[in-house]
Amino acid sequence: MSSPQRSPHRRYRIPTHLLQPLWLRSRESYVDNGLVYDPIAASACQRCQLAPECLVGNIDQKQLLHVTLTQLCDRQVSEFIMKNPDGWVINVGAGLDTRFYRIDNGLCHWIELDVTENLLWRQKLFHQSERYQHLCGSVVDVSWLDSLPVPEKAPVLIVCEHALLDCSEKQVAQFIQALGRHFDGARACLVLAGDLTATKWGKATGSGDYGHGYASAQQAVLQYLPWARWVKSYSPLDQYCTRWKLWQRCVTKFKGIKNRLTPVVVQLRW
Repeated sequence: MSSPQRSPHRRYRIPTHLLQPLWLRSRESYVDNGLVYDPIAASACQRCQLAPECLVGNIDQKQLLHVTLTQLCDRQVSEFIMKNPDGWVINVGAGLDTRFYRIDNGLCHWIELDVTENLLWRQKLFHQSERYQHLCGSVVDVSWLDSLPVPEKAPVLIVCEHALLDCSEKQVAQFIQALGRHFDGARACLVLAGDLTATKWGKATGSGDYGHGYASAQQAVLQYLPWARWVKSYSPLDQYCTRWKLWQRCVTKFKGIKNRLTPVVVQLRW
């Protein structure tokens, strides 16, 4: 008598906008000398069914841009945690981000904020921790600010890697100003899009279609929050990697252009 057949392993059909960033980090984890090593993403992707939309466009270029931005954000968060070992990191629009698992120091407090359905996918794929909380909230509805369990005077870093890219300039301004009004002093690490990302050359860097575009994201943030102590911006094209094409490396010599072709990481403190 033949042995009973095992049922196939269940694979989740996760929305493309959530799955693709996870999958791109998973792919990067198998690259020699990759910019981001994310075994949690690789493990999670084994339980996910890849949607055809994830494969649209120049995937290798999209992957390079995505992981370079992720590396830049990782660096900012790591520096914050190094200076503030028991600080609070608030990740707004977390999606299926795995940054907590990759750079946790065993002391910091972490809050993942997203809409309910996205948080449900997180709970299916990732383990929770006593210092790791899930809360409902978004960049367009900041009512969650009033219910944050963050102690007064605690060092805070707000991270927003993807969610603001779908927002209009007005929504970006409202979000940044809401943070400035709520926290007497804090830091933020935001990814904002340049105004040439939708052009042929912008698309060639791996950029997509975004809800806004800035000729200078750094100057825009200073206008939104004029009492900020400082604002800095970091272009992914500035990060050394032999996988960037020659023309892309040459663009870094033109500051006025390089920050407009791709999303950039903007760091601010007030």
